[in-house]
Amino acid sequence: MRAAKVRYATGMKVHTPASVPIAALCACAMALALAATSAGITPASAQANADRRPYDQRLMRLAEILGATHYLRELCGANDEQLWRQHMQALIKTEGSTALRRAELTRNFNRGYRNYQRTYSNCTPSAKTAIQRFMDRGAAISHDLATTVR
Repeated sequence: MRAAKVRYATGMKVHTPASVPIAALCACAMALALAATSAGITPASAQANADRRPYDQRLMRLAEILGATHYLRELCGANDEQLWRQHMQALIKTEGSTALRRAELTRNFNRGYRNYQRTYSNCTPSAKTAIQRFMDRGAAISHDLATTVR
């Protein structure tokens, strides 16, 4: 099916996508991007990068460890109730300066929880070893963050 060209009252043609040269589309896109940038409008990725911090990788790993620890300790009968989730909520309150950061922290916590939920359905010696490793690694990351980030 072929699209018809339309004429407005001014006499200008509206071109069908097939009739517009690629170079013209690229030039138009570049002009729009330049105009948006000069107007202070930045792409979502640039906004996300503006909210990044040098320690985010460690922080996201800590969130994942909290999720895994929450699941495994609950599985192995530790009477922590919601302790690890509360630690995560405190981390989100402290570091979740934007909705995007809060979502990323939450996503990492949930990833840690779900990964170990898929792996362990019973408390095994391996699960107990994982708990200890997570506790040690989480303490090391927390200490590192507390001493280097100010």
